[in-house]
Amino acid sequence: MLPLPPIRYLAPKRLRDALELLEQGGRGRTAPDGDGAQRRGPVLPIAGGTDLVPNLKHRLLDVELLVDLTRIEEPHLRGVREVAGHLHVGALTSLAAAAADPLLRQRHPTLAGAYRQIGSPQLRNMGTVGGNLCLDTRCTYFNQTAFWRAALGHCLKRKGTTCHVVPGARGCVAACSSDGAALLTALGAEARVEGVAGDRWIPVESLLQSEGRRHLALLPGELVTELRVPAAPPGRRAAYEKLRMREAIDFPVLSVAAVADLAPGGACRSLRVVVSALSARPRVVTGLGDLVEGRPLDDAALERVAAQAYRQCHPLANMTADPAWRRAMVPVLVRRALRRAMEAR
Repeated sequence: MLPLPPIRYLAPKRLRDALELLEQGGRGRTAPDGDGAQRRGPVLPIAGGTDLVPNLKHRLLDVELLVDLTRIEEPHLRGVREVAGHLHVGALTSLAAAAADPLLRQRHPTLAGAYRQIGSPQLRNMGTVGGNLCLDTRCTYFNQTAFWRAALGHCLKRKGTTCHVVPGARGCVAACSSDGAALLTALGAEARVEGVAGDRWIPVESLLQSEGRRHLALLPGELVTELRVPAAPPGRRAAYEKLRMREAIDFPVLSVAAVADLAPGGACRSLRVVVSALSARPRVVTGLGDLVEGRPLDDAALERVAAQAYRQCHPLANMTADPAWRRAMVPVLVRRALRRAMEAR
């Protein structure tokens, strides 16, 4: 059993108080202790903690203060509601609650289904929608114990100067393992980001960055507080496919989200395919318009799209699964996702 390091803990009841604590820590200023003392150190938020706590036990983060968000009662942080035709999902909504929500299952059943595939029942009851979107990037050479990393030599993401996946690389290629990120990107969803200075909406595709050490486009002290998923137009079909070593608990070693908009006659108006678990952000497959728009998504079209994804997606040795096998599975999962999408009603 790996113990947690000594960490201070505060549980504010107002979002503003939490944001102030995070902003102070994010800018390197002293954050107040529970007894009024002032101590300097990194400050991080915690909600479900299903990923953060194991990372702390593995000494992957230097944290002095955890700010618990679960006692904050602002209504927009939890639940699913409809606003001007769009669905808003609070970032503190548990994955289990999102997967079971009647409104989300009716309007975006694929997203509810993706949340239902995450982890195990216990993890879904604890983990949150916002936490899953902001999930730290993962790598075979990073997500190990401190003893393991010291024996091999630390990597770019933690105290080292070498990337063990791509020797000589200047950037970190740890992979995005968020199920929600791939599908939210394909759906054109946005995230509400709040900080002491105010709030803003940012596309999920822009929130996620390609550098594994700084994979979120957040300013110091900012939090993702809710998601906004656009209303699905008539004729929309969507699907999500996930490849993992076991059918439960494991993070994906490859995932594919597909969203197709069809005309009344069945011709494809637009198609968006997103492949994730390759690097720090999901990859949007480009050049699909010329392949499918104005045509039915038949078997021939599916083969063209699968081949395009195969050309553009190159898994690395940042997962325990063999990268050649993962690449071979890219067109397989793309075809599966598109067939599932076409069967959806």
